[in-house]
Amino acid sequence: MKLIIESGATKTSWRAICDDGSVRSVQTEGLSPTCLDVERMQGVVRKAVPELNPEGRHVSEVFFYGAGLVSAESSAPLAMALEMWCPMAQIHFYSDILAAARALFGDGNGVVAIMGTGSNSCLYENGQIVSNIRPGGYILGDEGSGVSLGRAFLADFVKGLIPADVEADFVKEFGLDYSQIVRKVYKEQAASAFMASLAPFVLSHSHKGNAYAKALVEECLESFVKRALSRYSVAAQDPVSAEKVGVVGSFGCACEDMLRPIGKRYGLDFVKFIKSPVDELVKYHCNNGL
Repeated sequence: MKLIIESGATKTSWRAICDDGSVRSVQTEGLSPTCLDVERMQGVVRKAVPELNPEGRHVSEVFFYGAGLVSAESSAPLAMALEMWCPMAQIHFYSDILAAARALFGDGNGVVAIMGTGSNSCLYENGQIVSNIRPGGYILGDEGSGVSLGRAFLADFVKGLIPADVEADFVKEFGLDYSQIVRKVYKEQAASAFMASLAPFVLSHSHKGNAYAKALVEECLESFVKRALSRYSVAAQDPVSAEKVGVVGSFGCACEDMLRPIGKRYGLDFVKFIKSPVDELVKYHCNNGL
């Protein structure tokens, strides 16, 4: 048995590939080394592995893809948790951007865009990440993400720049005033998650034809295209690879109809959209003999 694990800050998708080729699935909370201590990680693993492997079969390999795995030191607590429940298994750690790249393009070529709560991107050629424009996080960057759209909307709200009808809908749905917003953004934990939680509200008004909301979404998306995705042509060995873009993430998928025309203005073709990479990763590892 082999495990494919794809994890973000809030949720982890687990897949077990059995010896007969069947696949089992489990979903748990996120397994980010930056968010959980060893004890909490062990609890998540202790819940997931027996559910995937109730017979206690030997797990030979584990392929873990996740955010925050910047060094061997950062992955060490997670490795300890996995080794307790998958003894003797070879454990491989990879970044979330490589997960997106393999899910979108296999060992091929293209520009990879992660567009979820946060954002990231890279140029991927012949199965390798050859260039990565730093995302910057929700304060310095994360253009083209749920958090960037929510942040822009809140900035307009506190300045009184939102049309009256949209403001009324926002107050009715969320019940937040200026002081509550400031506290959530500057005093409470998970400010990025709070800001990203507002993105569906703005998107819904955009899809309903509200001119203000549509312009705000388009500005958010074009910023990502201009500041990141369109810049990879400089690093590309094959110019065609820098013109083909794949997107991973629920926010990006929800914006597909807006992204395509924006991409055309910058010479980019958005060729693939997937909400989650995990099932494509299963196909990737099966096709490559794991």
